[in-house]
Amino acid sequence: MTDLSADVVIVGAGPVGLTLAMELDRRGVSSLIIEKRRAGEPPNVKCNHVSARSMEIFRGLGIADRIRATGLPDDYPHSVSYRTTVTGREITCVPIPSRAGRERGDPGPDTDWPTPEPPHRINQIFLEPVLFEAALERPGIEIVNEAKVTGFTDTGGGVTVSIERDDGRTFSASGRYMVGCDGGRSEVRSAIGAKLQGDAVVQRVQSTYIRAPGLIDLMDGPPTWGMFAYNPVRTGVVYSIDGRDTWLIHNYLKEDEADFDSVDRDWAIRQILGVDDDFSYEILTREDWFGRRLVVDKLREGNVFICGDAAHLWVPYAGYGMNAGIADAHNLAMHMGGVFAGWADPSALDAHEAERLPITEQVSHFAMNHAHEMARKRKAVPPEIDDDTPEGAAAREKAGKALYDLNVQQYCCAGLNFGYYYEASPLIVRDGTPPPYSMGDFTASTVPGARLPNVRIDDEQWLYDVQGTGFALICTDPESEVESLLSAARAAGLPITLIDLPDAPEPYGKALVLARPDNHIAWRSNKVPTDPTALIDRLRGVRVPEAVR
Repeated sequence: MTDLSADVVIVGAGPVGLTLAMELDRRGVSSLIIEKRRAGEPPNVKCNHVSARSMEIFRGLGIADRIRATGLPDDYPHSVSYRTTVTGREITCVPIPSRAGRERGDPGPDTDWPTPEPPHRINQIFLEPVLFEAALERPGIEIVNEAKVTGFTDTGGGVTVSIERDDGRTFSASGRYMVGCDGGRSEVRSAIGAKLQGDAVVQRVQSTYIRAPGLIDLMDGPPTWGMFAYNPVRTGVVYSIDGRDTWLIHNYLKEDEADFDSVDRDWAIRQILGVDDDFSYEILTREDWFGRRLVVDKLREGNVFICGDAAHLWVPYAGYGMNAGIADAHNLAMHMGGVFAGWADPSALDAHEAERLPITEQVSHFAMNHAHEMARKRKAVPPEIDDDTPEGAAAREKAGKALYDLNVQQYCCAGLNFGYYYEASPLIVRDGTPPPYSMGDFTASTVPGARLPNVRIDDEQWLYDVQGTGFALICTDPESEVESLLSAARAAGLPITLIDLPDAPEPYGKALVLARPDNHIAWRSNKVPTDPTALIDRLRGVRVPEAVR
C-alpha cells in the first residue's frame, strides 16, 4: 500500500476520533484515521447519552439534526424510572420528553436548556455510524479500516507512523501531529509514557445486551429509556436501545461478590427484570467491566496527544465518558487549527493540557461521588419496598424522593454541560472567578474561562451560529470603540467576528466580551485595552505580561 500523509494522524475512529477529524476539517486541517475495525462494524453497546454541549458541537458541524433523528422512536420517553423490578411497581420517575415531546414542549426538569441543542438519548451503536458517514463526506478526512498502528517516531518536526493491515500489508503515514483516540486500553497512551492515576475500582458491573421482544408487554406501566430495579435481592438498570426489542442490562455486583462469575448471569437478569424462568430472551453480547476513576498525568508528549478514554476512565454516570472526550476533541482541534492557520503560536498547544486535565479531574470526582452515593442506596433497600401494605407504600414514597433528588442531577446535568471553566489556561486573561457549579446546576457567567452564554439572535440563529469557527467580540454597548482591537486581531491573522448584542441578557455585565472558537471566554472589559496587540498576542500563545487588560 502506498505511504500516506496528512496534517494530523488520528488513531481510532470512535466518536472522539471522528469528531476530532471533522473539527479539524472544519478548520482546513487534513487528517488520516487509522481504525482496527472494518468499515461499518458496530461498536460495543456503550454510551447511551449525547450531552447538550456535545449536541452544540455537532450543530456546529452541521450534523445535529441527523443525530437527533436517530436512536429511540420519536415518541419513546427519554425518562428514567425507578421500580421494584423492571416489570414491577414504579417508585419514582425523572420525566424527560421524547424526541417528539421536546418539539411539542412537553414539561419536565430536563427542558429548560439555555441552548437550541438539548441532550439526546441515543446509543453509540446508532451514533457512531452517523459520525462515520459524516466524516467520509468531508474531503479532508481519510479513514483506513482494518489496520493498526505498530509504532511511531516523533522526529520533532512531525510524526512518522508504522501501520499494518489485517492482511499483513504494511505502510507508513506521516503528519505534523498524531492523536491517540484509541480508547481505555490505549497503546498511544502507553507509548508516550502517560500514567493513569486515581481509583482503579469504584464498582463492578456485569453487563449484558439482550433481545427480548416481549418485555414491554409485561411492564406494569409505560417503558422508559432507563429503568432501575431497586429491590433487596438484586439492583441493576436496564436501558432501552431501540425502543422495542433490545435492552442493555447492568447488574451491580455487591461488595462480597468478588468476581464477575460469582453471580449467575441468567438469575440476576431475571431478578432485575422481574420475570420467571418461562420468559425467553437472547443474549447478543456481554461485557463485564470495572467502574473506575482514572485520569492521566499528561495529555501530550512532543507532537503526540491523547484524547477521550485514552486520557480518562470513570464510572459512566451522566454519560460523561464519551462526552468529555468529544469536548477534548473540540478543544484540541481549535488549538491545532490555529497553529496550522498561522494565527496561533505552536506553544498554544500547551494550553490543551492546562485546560482539559483539570476539567476531567473535576468530572471524574462528580461521577465517582455519585457512584458511591448510589452504592449506599443499593445497600439500604428497605425489605418492605415491594409490599402491598401501608409500610410498603411509605417505604416507596421515602425511597422515591431520595432517588429522585439524587438522580435528577445526573440526568438533567446542566452543570456538567455548561458550568466548567478553564481557570489555569495561559490563553485566557483572568478577571474574577466564575460561579461554582454542581453536577446539576450552574450560573451563566462571562468571567474569562467560562462558557459563553448562548442566546437567540433571531428565529433561525443563536449566538454560536453567528460566531462560527473564529473568535467573536460581543459588544453590548453601541458606543464602544472596538476598531483598534479588531485591527490588531486581523493584523495577526486572528479570525474574528464582531457581534452587536445591545439587548444582551444579564450575564453580559461588561460592554465587551471576547470568546474563542471553542465558545469559552478569553477576555472581557468595558473598554478596549490600551495595547490591543498585547491582548491578541496573549490569545495567540505569544508570551506577554500577565497584566494585559
